[in-house]
Amino acid sequence: MTKAGNDRGFVVFDRVQKSYDGETLVVKDLNLSIQKGEFLTMLGPSGSGKTTCLMMLAGFETATHGEILLDGKPINNIPPHKRGIGMVFQNYALFPHMTVGENLAFPLEVRGLGKSQREAKVKRALDMVQMGDFSNRRPAQLSGGQQQRIALARALVFEPELVLMDEPLGALDKQLRETLQFEITHLAHELGITTVYVTHDQTEALTMSDNVAVFNDGMIQQLAPPDVLYEEPQNSFVAQFIGENNTLDGTVKEINGEIAVVELDGGELVDARPVNISHPGERTRVSIRPERVEANRDRLQEGVHTIKAEVKEFIYMGDVFRTRLKVAGNDNFIMKTRNAPDQTRYKPGTMIEIGWLPRDCRALDLPQAG
Repeated sequence: MTKAGNDRGFVVFDRVQKSYDGETLVVKDLNLSIQKGEFLTMLGPSGSGKTTCLMMLAGFETATHGEILLDGKPINNIPPHKRGIGMVFQNYALFPHMTVGENLAFPLEVRGLGKSQREAKVKRALDMVQMGDFSNRRPAQLSGGQQQRIALARALVFEPELVLMDEPLGALDKQLRETLQFEITHLAHELGITTVYVTHDQTEALTMSDNVAVFNDGMIQQLAPPDVLYEEPQNSFVAQFIGENNTLDGTVKEINGEIAVVELDGGELVDARPVNISHPGERTRVSIRPERVEANRDRLQEGVHTIKAEVKEFIYMGDVFRTRLKVAGNDNFIMKTRNAPDQTRYKPGTMIEIGWLPRDCRALDLPQAG
């Protein structure tokens, strides 16, 4: 399921495992290659192993098995302060007794840079995050967003080739979070820095990343660019975790090349692309995005199966209409349509026919129990 193998990148996890108690593996046989200059996000629910991977890369945790390489060199036994990696955390981790300028100068002092070099690099880093006028302030005099900008500047000030970020925007409000998402992405690409970013926020992962590694149960479920991840999930977990998604359970009736005909548990027939299923009689979970559901027969191909649906709720959301339907026993089947003059506004209780293009729908494996 994981696209990454042993091809050598700037950062490489080679068969890495991690256990805290000697029995349960928090990270299971991880193979991952990150290219120089890539912005990779590790995305997953709490306990999926993503933060543990970041901490092993930073040097704050030790791999139980396997090897981590940075620019071709094994770093398992190199202490964190000698790895030359920039770090940004959710809680900013700024020294409260130091000014902003002193906070930024500290990692440069540790590396033995002279005063004039330190001053020049601190100024450059502050200008990069639009905080050039705040050098003499203390962290307590700054807002949360300003503190996070300073934390980012401190991670960049010694010009590392690799920066690790652990939920750096989690404590900020929505608008500021979105602003900083774009600023961080722009800076990382402009400076050519390899970035490994950990989050449980799928929107953050999709908008910021070159590639996203979706973690669950200590393993990468899928590694792909954001659009591929959203449009072509490789299993039920990824389909359900990334974006809003409708699911209907059923049994594969037939497979004709690129199209599987699925008999839903209510007896209705639907069309989908087979992914991780191979033969008639197999149980499957059909997955379709709300914006790909059609109630307009003219937009569907000749011969495509349609299915009856009862309108339960119609919600006006400005740019889109969100219609909640009862479909094949599922009361929370969502259809999203753009707000346009020709779009119908459905009344609750109305019976309609819906369908979708088979290429937009997946017939996936059922999620593993437990």
